[in-house]
Amino acid sequence: MLQPYAWRRQLWRMAFFYTPFVLVGWLIEHVSWCLLVAVVLHLSWHYRFQKRLSDWLWHDRSLVPPNGRGSWEHIFNGIYKLQQRHRARRRELAGLIRRFREGAEALPDAAVVFRTDGSILWCNRLAELLLGFRWPEDAGQHIGNLIRSPAFNAYLSKGEYDEPFEMASPINEERFLEFRLMPYASDQAMLVARDVTRLRSLEKTRKHFVSNVSHELRTPLTVLKGYLEMSEEPPPPAMWAKAHRVMMEQTIRMDNLVNQLLTLSRIEAAPDADLTHLVDMPAMLSILEQEARALSGDRAHQLEFLVQPNLWVRGDQDQLRSAVSNLVYNAIHYTPAERKITVEWRNQGGVGLFAVQDEGEGIAGEHLARLTERFYRVDKARSRHTGGSGLGLAIVKHALSHHDSHLEIESRLGAGSRFSFLIPTRMVVLK
Repeated sequence: MLQPYAWRRQLWRMAFFYTPFVLVGWLIEHVSWCLLVAVVLHLSWHYRFQKRLSDWLWHDRSLVPPNGRGSWEHIFNGIYKLQQRHRARRRELAGLIRRFREGAEALPDAAVVFRTDGSILWCNRLAELLLGFRWPEDAGQHIGNLIRSPAFNAYLSKGEYDEPFEMASPINEERFLEFRLMPYASDQAMLVARDVTRLRSLEKTRKHFVSNVSHELRTPLTVLKGYLEMSEEPPPPAMWAKAHRVMMEQTIRMDNLVNQLLTLSRIEAAPDADLTHLVDMPAMLSILEQEARALSGDRAHQLEFLVQPNLWVRGDQDQLRSAVSNLVYNAIHYTPAERKITVEWRNQGGVGLFAVQDEGEGIAGEHLARLTERFYRVDKARSRHTGGSGLGLAIVKHALSHHDSHLEIESRLGAGSRFSFLIPTRMVVLK
């Protein structure tokens, strides 16, 4: 702490301090007593500054060092400089820790820092939401006591963390979490937990989708293959006419399935509806009424279209066309002959109401929540007989979601069904 020149100056000061006492002692012939007095005075002087140093370090909250003389001035200034250096270092470390924690809080995943013995050092807020940790109450707790799972404890003790580990959330079994453990420093590790519930749900949906599409295509392809093998030896004309009709039906069925799959894919991938485009719903429903009467044909349904002629909407014409046509076609397919089907399009309290009411056989309550799932059918045999693919209401659901709407389904067995949706006020235009 002291610079080289300070030592020389200190020696000169001591020489000047002790020389008078030596001279006086020599004159009175008591040199030792005079030196003893000088030493006592010298020690008292040093004790005074030691007390100042002690009071400053342990009692005084001032950052400014006390005044000192001689070597104590350099000691006070040296300690003061060390304190400033330490304070700067502490501020730097505190800033690093703060930035680390802010970065960890910004992560989209739960993060937990713990020692190799399992004691928790820190966790972010998402760890509280996904894992049920409480910070700082759980500081020092063993992580295995908070995540009570034999599989998780086995993963921790395994020591090989190249592959992630997956398990249900300890506080919500419906959430599925992916854990990754990354050792760092000499005795610490970071556990990162990511909510993969949606990813696993999408993966499950994809598998079901592929399975359902494969199943739906397998039946018509099997029929076509059978008849083609049979045609290697020309069958009788009557049988060939039947085979030709069945192959055409199965071809049309596959074509409808592919078209609906393409429609569904296009609607799902499309952005939200462009509200600058006006859709003439009355004109669309007028064309749809003609198509519905042609589709009903000999079944002679009592079709009634109640359409408000000046009610237009803002949105995507193709998507709205897919939605309303699927609802009307379903009503015709699943309503017995000569029964009544009512289609409404009108203003209801500032919103646009579209509804299809039929007098069909109705749908049991346990099926209503799943009707908009892909390939879901209440009666599979009947759906295949009518040519249904199980994708119509899924198309309706996604088309309506792009128009801030959703499908409402009301049905009772033996009393028919009602499918409806509301278009928000901001999308309704009165011409």
